[in-house]
Parts: sequence; structure tokens; C-alpha cells
Amino acid sequence: MKKKWSMALAATTIATLLLTACGGGGGGTSESGAPSGSPAASGGGSAGTQTIRFATWDTGDALKIEQDIAKKFEESHPGTKIQVEAYADGFDQKLAAGFGATNPPDVMYMWDFPTYHQSLEPLDGYVSKDASLKVDDFYSGLFNYGKIEGKLYGIPAGFTSRVVYYNKKLFDEAKIPYPKDGWTWNDFQAISAKLSDKAKKQYGFGVRASNDTYDLQGFVWSNGSSFISDDGKKIDGYMNSKETAQAIQVFGDMVKNGSAVLVGGKGQQSGEDIFKAGKIAMWESGIWPLESFKTAGIDVGTVEMPAFPGKPVKGVIAESALSIAKDSKQKDLAWEFVKFYVSDEAIKMRKADLPVRVSVVNELKLDQDPLYKPFYTMLERSDNTPAFLLNAKWNEVNRQLSAAVEAVVQGSDAQDALNQAVKDSERYLK
Repeated sequence: MKKKWSMALAATTIATLLLTACGGGGGGTSESGAPSGSPAASGGGSAGTQTIRFATWDTGDALKIEQDIAKKFEESHPGTKIQVEAYADGFDQKLAAGFGATNPPDVMYMWDFPTYHQSLEPLDGYVSKDASLKVDDFYSGLFNYGKIEGKLYGIPAGFTSRVVYYNKKLFDEAKIPYPKDGWTWNDFQAISAKLSDKAKKQYGFGVRASNDTYDLQGFVWSNGSSFISDDGKKIDGYMNSKETAQAIQVFGDMVKNGSAVLVGGKGQQSGEDIFKAGKIAMWESGIWPLESFKTAGIDVGTVEMPAFPGKPVKGVIAESALSIAKDSKQKDLAWEFVKFYVSDEAIKMRKADLPVRVSVVNELKLDQDPLYKPFYTMLERSDNTPAFLLNAKWNEVNRQLSAAVEAVVQGSDAQDALNQAVKDSERYLK
């Protein structure tokens, strides 16, 4: 799930690949090496076996789990084979090439619906006719991330909201109480300053040298602003509003006054690695690093994001979904696999994802577990719509915004940097 957001910057390139590939016809090879259009490549199978191709961006343990889910599906559907295709970091390029050659996988992980929705099968009809999916058992709001112009193109498979991780040992040594839900950014900055000791190379917080602006939206929403208007047409007065600038300036100020350290830049360790080394007291992220923090022996706690004084805290969701290709020749069977993939049984197998079904969370008591509860309280506070879903040209705007944010954490004034970013970006919205 994590990879999908790092792929955002490649979206414009992918759109070009889609257009180019559309004109090129077939003639290539499938991921399995079979020629395009051959039964094996198109999912037709052989000797009475029906083959569904499933493309994933996952690798390692997560991929092994997906392969196990595929075997479970095959066991319950005799005569069916799930061909798991692991595209890893080449996910977008391989997916775009498959769509362009009208030889896509039948089912694929998906998050970038604005770029790909025209190549995906609308799923509204499947959902409305199939009560066994139990839509009401999914957390409300997750389906909104898979909709474009009112049509549903993806079924939620996993998600994460963002929380603050904290190192209990460093808090105990400094005799500072652990942070609690309802804390503010003023609290956060004061604690971070107390836990920073340059002589020990220890800091209260790590600021990413290159922030993903998608993740920053939660901070901006929490201060009552956004990067773009609700109708997706205006950025002036939004991306450079006083409230947006204040939210971004927090990070620049913390680096400047020494209560945080810049991490993850060229020649620098990642914030997660420094947190695991016990040199950062607090780290903001999704569910992804939790297991590695435990493995590193860090006595870690989690808490919901801080609020700006007098304003409700807002969160942003990173969601992965499963989609069916419009060109799939076996859509009904693909739908059966999608349903199985989001069933209670398969969800419990996917240890790296936060469950999307209420029944699974209740059964596993995750909403009562101190480490997992903040992810679900932040989910309840994540009802804003991300900018990339509001304007198809957001990726062009985002390049200027990313540069502005990077300049702020390096010392520039947030208001000046964002004003310039708006000035450089408005041409893309005309």
C-alpha cells in the first residue's frame, strides 16, 4: 500500500504511456512471458482451467500472503488458477503497457483512479446485485476513494490513516507524560523541544526533507484550509491561504529552532531508521513501520495527530483497492476473486493492512488495542476529499507545491513559497 503514494509523481508519465501504448496495438509479451493475445496471456487458460491474472505492487512478505490468498481461492473454486503478477516498482509502467496493448491483468491493485478509470470496469452494478459483498460492513467513506464522476471503480482492500509514533523510553527518561488524544500542535512542539538534545544527536521529531504533499493535506485540513477548492477549480486562496501557510510553516520552524531534525535527504538516513535507533522521540506515519519498530525493540506508542487550537483534527487516508479491467474477458470470475480478497478470511491473512471491515476489527478487538485504536479514530476524522480526486491536472500543480514545501523545510518562508507555487501553477487549471 505504501508504494502507491510514491508513485504519484509518475502519473503524468503514465498517462503518456497509456496514450502511446493505445496506438501501438499488441505484439508484446505478458508478465508471464506469454505472447500478447495468447490464451495464457489473455487469461483464457488451457485444458479447462480458467486463469485470472492479478497484478500487485507488493513484494516480500506481503506478496507471499497474496499468493497464499490466491491458493485459497483456487481451493474453493476448482478449475480456476490465479496468476499473481508482482510488478513491484514497475507497477505503473507495466499496468499502463497492459492497458495500452488491450492485454491488462483481469484484477489489479489500484489507487490512482483519475489516471486509470477509463480502463477500468465500473463496479456499481456488481455491488448493487451482490448482497454477499456486505457493503455496510466496510468503514463508511472508504468507497469514496474509488469513485470518479459518481461511478465506483475499486473495492477497498486496505487502508491506513496517519498517527504519531512515540518512543516511550525517551519520554520516560525525560519524565514527560506520554501524549494523549486531544493534544495540540503547541503541545507537540513544546514536547519536541524538551526531547531534543543536539549534543546527544537526539531530536523530538524528524521532518522529511521531501514531504509527500498528499500526506500533508491532513495538517492543512486540520487548520481549516485545503490545497484546492471543493469544486477543484481554484488554488489561489487555498494552496496559499494563511491557514495553509501556518500548517506548513510548523515544520520549517521546528527544523530552524532545533526541535526537529531534517531526515531522508540526500546522504541522510530515513526518519524511520533514526527512530529505530532511538534518536527521534516522535515520528508521524501510517501503519507501515509499526512492525519494524517492534522488531527493532522500540517500546513504541501511538497517538492521534495533534489539533490546531480550537479546530477539529482531520486525517488523510492512504487506501488501496481492487479493480477489474474493462478489457477483462472473465469479469464475473474476476468479481468472485475480488469478493474473496476482501472477505473476512482473506483480510485476516493480510497482516500488513489495517482491516477495512468493521466485523473483523471488532472480532480482533483492534479498536481497543492502544497501538491500533488511533488509526481508527483518525479514520473517523478523514472525511475530506484529497486534491488529486478533485482535479485531473493536480499532478502538474503538485510539482510546484512539492518544491514549495521542500523550500520551507529548508528555511524559506511558507507564505512566500506558496504564493509563488500558486503563481506558477494556475496556468494548469485553465
